[in-house]
Amino acid sequence: MTAVADARVPARTRGSSKDLAGTGTLLRLALRRDRIMMPVWVLCLGLTASSTVGRLKGAYDTPQARSDLAADMNGNGSTRALFGAAFDDSLGALTVWRVGAFLSVFAAIMSLLIVIRHTREEEETGRQEALSACMVGRRAGLTSALLAVGIANAAVTVLIAGSLAGQGGTGALALGLAVGLSGMAFGGLAAIAAQLTENARLARGLTSAAVGVAFVLRMAGDAAEDGSRGSGHVLVWLSPLGWAEYARPFADERWWPLLLIAVLAAASTALAYSLAGRRDVGASFYATRPGPPAAGLSLNGVYGLGWRLHRGALLGWSAGFVFAGLIFGAISDGADDFLGDSEQTREIIQRMGGAQGLNDAFLASMVGILGTVLTVYTASAVLRLRSEETDQRAEPLLSNAVSRLRWAGSHLVIAYLGPVVVLAIGGLALGVGYGVAADDMGGVPRAVGAALAQAPALWVVTSAAVFLVGVVPKYTSAAWAVVGWVVALGWMGPALKVSQSVMNTSPFSHLPKLPGDDVTAAPFLWSLLLSVVLTAGGLVGLRRRDIGG
Repeated sequence: MTAVADARVPARTRGSSKDLAGTGTLLRLALRRDRIMMPVWVLCLGLTASSTVGRLKGAYDTPQARSDLAADMNGNGSTRALFGAAFDDSLGALTVWRVGAFLSVFAAIMSLLIVIRHTREEEETGRQEALSACMVGRRAGLTSALLAVGIANAAVTVLIAGSLAGQGGTGALALGLAVGLSGMAFGGLAAIAAQLTENARLARGLTSAAVGVAFVLRMAGDAAEDGSRGSGHVLVWLSPLGWAEYARPFADERWWPLLLIAVLAAASTALAYSLAGRRDVGASFYATRPGPPAAGLSLNGVYGLGWRLHRGALLGWSAGFVFAGLIFGAISDGADDFLGDSEQTREIIQRMGGAQGLNDAFLASMVGILGTVLTVYTASAVLRLRSEETDQRAEPLLSNAVSRLRWAGSHLVIAYLGPVVVLAIGGLALGVGYGVAADDMGGVPRAVGAALAQAPALWVVTSAAVFLVGVVPKYTSAAWAVVGWVVALGWMGPALKVSQSVMNTSPFSHLPKLPGDDVTAAPFLWSLLLSVVLTAGGLVGLRRRDIGG
């Protein structure tokens, strides 16, 4: 349709301001659609920064205590991997150390979700083509999406800078810009992915993988070298999240790493604009190849179709967990020797991984991180059920001899068993990485068992998503709020000394911290029971409500 529309536009006007016609209207539409999600993201990021200052001030109330904390953290490769280097012992610098990396990661996730929702997802559903029949330029959708994500990241920058201004205006501005620019950089990468791929799920997956690689590179580099005393490790410099860290907010700020992030944001945005002008609406540069004339055995029936729809994500997550598991396992060896007599560091690690030996506790904390991150995959697998419904691909199946429960089961069997496979692979990689570093492969079965023990908590999150899809489909996006809450508690709760009553709102906090912790059947059975109840409620609701309603 866009190619036909271009034929009616004189050559001298192509590529001009007509490409941006309707941008303001689309921007207002995007902001209206995100009127709940966007403020929640912004407030959560801003309040995390401001609340961390108060918690640190209460926990380390003397300059000597803060100095000892910074020295202990910088002397320990394991905690540097988790939180990064502490460049100073002021409250502002310690706040950056505790949550700076996580704020950048969550800003990146917020940005990629916003950009892809208003670009590739609009094209995939056909709404963008309908809009393009009106007075809407071919780059208006992309422009409105980038403006929306720019507004969100500007709000994050202002809120973080304002909330930490009492610790030093320059440092607060540097941290705000580091987080906001990181969001814009990954928003630009998401815009590129939206041009290259044919569906929103793949675009989100590719950009999320880029965030994951950037975070793991930052972790590996910080674990290998204490950047607070030198120019930093090469792996950290390969990561945009590392550039944000090396801007050193509240510690003799360096502004030029922020310029690197800004250049990445500008370059990725420019490339996305160039690609957007070279394709038709709904098309992509890497289109799906035509399938064979006859379906194979793996595509036989509704369960074969479910496997075909989910296999790409499952393989991608498995590959990512192999990479992350090897890195996490390698840096886990020697945690006890690194820590020495540091009570502060021991407290953080033991809150994350249990009170057993520190090597086991650190392994347990890495297993916990892998488990909570996997909630993103399991929630997306369940929500694929809803997207098949809203995109009107479910009705043709259900009009044949396929019951609603069989159709739902074709997706849910992957949503429940897929994470088990990924956990087993990640645990195996974690054990191998640890075994190679420690020259002892005897711990591989323990690492695999510890990873698989996360499955009941994952299933609770999965079942919560099933319940939303079946009973209140209009609010299925709330599943991402559950995921965000669980991930935030798992990553930042122990470091921020969040109360146990709040930590208990996450299903992961009720499971034993393995390897090394005592194992009882009760928490696993209660998690399984809750999962069964939520799933049953969701399936009953799905059978009774209208499809597409």
